[in-house]
Amino acid sequence: MDFDDTPEEAAFRAEASTWLVAHAPAKGSPDDFSTGFLEGTMDPDEFMERAKAWQRLLVDEGWAGITWPKAYGGRGAGSMDSVIWAQEANKFGVAVNTFAVGIGMAGPTILRHGTDEQKARYLRPVLRGDEVWCQLFSEPDAGSDLANISTKAVRDGDEWVITGQKVWTSGAAESDWGILLARTDPDRPKHKGITYFLVDMKTPGFDVRPLRQMTGSEHFSEVFMDEVRIPHENVLGDVNEGWACAMTTLSNERGLIAGGNKSSDIGVLIELARERGRSGEPLLRQAMADCWIRQQIQRYHGFRLQTAMSKGLAPGPETSVMKLFAAEYLRRLGNTSMTLLGPEGALLSADSPAGQDWQQRFLFAPAIRIAGGSNEVQRNIVAERVLGLPRELQADRETAFRDLGRTGS
Repeated sequence: MDFDDTPEEAAFRAEASTWLVAHAPAKGSPDDFSTGFLEGTMDPDEFMERAKAWQRLLVDEGWAGITWPKAYGGRGAGSMDSVIWAQEANKFGVAVNTFAVGIGMAGPTILRHGTDEQKARYLRPVLRGDEVWCQLFSEPDAGSDLANISTKAVRDGDEWVITGQKVWTSGAAESDWGILLARTDPDRPKHKGITYFLVDMKTPGFDVRPLRQMTGSEHFSEVFMDEVRIPHENVLGDVNEGWACAMTTLSNERGLIAGGNKSSDIGVLIELARERGRSGEPLLRQAMADCWIRQQIQRYHGFRLQTAMSKGLAPGPETSVMKLFAAEYLRRLGNTSMTLLGPEGALLSADSPAGQDWQQRFLFAPAIRIAGGSNEVQRNIVAERVLGLPRELQADRETAFRDLGRTGS
């Protein structure tokens, strides 16, 4: 593991830092818009306007899409430069993952699997934040086992007709486009016969219904599709081979979730405990020490991944390990924060003594154990691809989807 920048990486870091100092608002300043939808107090429309303006500036100045080809608005640099840029940008009052589905998931998948025409049409608007994307993957009967999707896509000339339901779709109501998985051949095994589509969310036949979470947010939605027509040219990759595209998307999603921990989280909680004179309580102190250790382990996993990327190696199952660590860390951090707050933890109001940030994190933590593939799925990936254990038995892996008795067959 290498903790030090090469001379070239150090030069890039200095260049990025200099530009950010000149153009980005400072953390905690009146112009700070770095907080996410859980923590922010800014009006959602104002936040989106600020985020889009910042994204356009990054494109114009050559700091967006660090690894993307210049032809599509990127910088054409390496993966390590992208890591360094994210590290430096996180020090400032800017939102770095506002367009995570588009830039972090749909964009890389289109870059890898798309036609030249698709790349020319979609990538630059994605990178500029001009078109916001959502992910239409999970279904009521296909969450952890995504291959069980039953949303149907039937070919009709130069179009595909889509009917079905998706759920837990982040930002569906605000999205312009979606990445969609649908079953196009029920006579093939469940991992086959799936096609990956790019779909305009304004197409007739969509019914988006927000889901209110226990946090009070309506970030997720269930999405119903009733004969939504998608042009054949919007198929990404090959018909019936959408699973390969989906794996590209999910690998990028896990990396985004795993990298979402803020290194300062536990430090802020420890400082709050000191302010309240409780940092010496044995059980609370032990819980905070446990969180700090886990945050450091996650940090060193990041260094490990960073070292691999610096050597030009593609990320592997490390993203599953990091995602598991992130989910468990956030669970323990949330529980510890509630222990520290005591009865105050029952208040979900901005005017409570410590605000509502920790309460929101506690309530949202269970979602991270499911998002991007459940903890159980990640453990299977680690067991098979890291530890070399036998693959989990799947009796239905070679059975035609139609014969599995699913509702979409």
